[in-house]
Amino acid sequence: MNAPGLLVAAPRSSSGKTTVTLALMRALRRRGLAVRGAKCGPDYIDPAFHQAATGHPSFNLDSFAMPDALLDAVAALATERADLVVAEGSMGLFDGIVAGEGRTGANADIAARYGWPVLLVLDVSGAAQSAAAVALGCARYDPRLRIAGVVLNKVASARHRRLVEAGLARVGIPVLGALMRDASLVLPERHLGLVQARETSDLDARLDRLADLAEAGLDLDAILACAGGAGPPGAAGAPSRPPGQRIAVASDAAFSFLYPHMAAGWRAAGAEIVAFSPLADEAPPADCDACWLPGGYPELHAGRLAAAARFLGGLRGFAAGKPVHGECGGYMVLGEGLEDAAGITHAMAGLLPVATSYRSRKLHLGYRVATLLADGVLGRAGSRCVGHEFHYASELTEPPVAANALAQVTDAEGVPRGLAGHRRGHVTGSFFHLIAGA
Repeated sequence: MNAPGLLVAAPRSSSGKTTVTLALMRALRRRGLAVRGAKCGPDYIDPAFHQAATGHPSFNLDSFAMPDALLDAVAALATERADLVVAEGSMGLFDGIVAGEGRTGANADIAARYGWPVLLVLDVSGAAQSAAAVALGCARYDPRLRIAGVVLNKVASARHRRLVEAGLARVGIPVLGALMRDASLVLPERHLGLVQARETSDLDARLDRLADLAEAGLDLDAILACAGGAGPPGAAGAPSRPPGQRIAVASDAAFSFLYPHMAAGWRAAGAEIVAFSPLADEAPPADCDACWLPGGYPELHAGRLAAAARFLGGLRGFAAGKPVHGECGGYMVLGEGLEDAAGITHAMAGLLPVATSYRSRKLHLGYRVATLLADGVLGRAGSRCVGHEFHYASELTEPPVAANALAQVTDAEGVPRGLAGHRRGHVTGSFFHLIAGA
């Protein structure tokens, strides 16, 4: 639990944090170090890339959604048997909600809590000495943090680099490496972020290429020397409560967005996870006592799912007597129908009174604080859960009413957002992904 750490962060999104994080992870693993990954905030795609780069699970750390005990428990998982923890930020270093210090959900909260120095990634395209002013602002904005140094990304030429470094030398911030502008470094993306790690067929080759660039362009010894931190304080608790003893979890290219700390918590509590693939027309195993359909990309596979008679029939049979819960994409599949981007409606399981559409895309994004309206797999009626919503699909059917809604929800700042999700019999679902339950 006392492994040193670093937070790879940036002043804004799309600066190259993931590129630098994966390059650093893979290069240090090549040196024989036990590198572990972490992701600040609610992201379920990047941790899979971290795992591919390090060979070990990566966990989300969220200062808003996770109470202190849970946050420290997950941090303990992230630092377990590690020589070094490399955490990747999300958005900008200080971006979060308006909340008390340490509870904003920003990357900075995590670095401050665990004493991890910040390796700041600067996208210097379109700037030279002015990049130093941005770095200096980051260094002075929050006295809890220490900016260990910067990595320059998207450097255009040797002259460009000299100009940027001159500005940084003036403000006393060390440059710990640079990556030249290179379109081949960009990982493929789709509407929810990067194409999933499991779908990136040449991922190992890409990671090795990034490691080569890290060895050539980053001062790995200096970066290692910057690592620090004290690890999670206090005793670690159980990360999450399992919905059953044997949990059938849908797992394939359509269903993959399950936060790693959720699965780890279920296992730590003694539960067994049994994976099955709806895209392979597999039903949830009958000897399980709960079924969980995570989010993912069912809108890209709606035709195959609608034709998966064994899966849909098995799911309906399972739901007749045992709990089934769906998150985001899983919620869409539990509904009556799913309209794809081409406007074609595909029949789904029909277990919840909701129809969804991906044709007219609208971004739904943000934390959700939910008060459950009835007993279920997420907790007892009246329990508080915190999750996160990130999708472009919308509901075509009427909003739920109190008699069939899953929860009453607010956003992160307490602004009411009405009723969310549905429940019918043993089946529940909503568009938000659970991060911390009752």
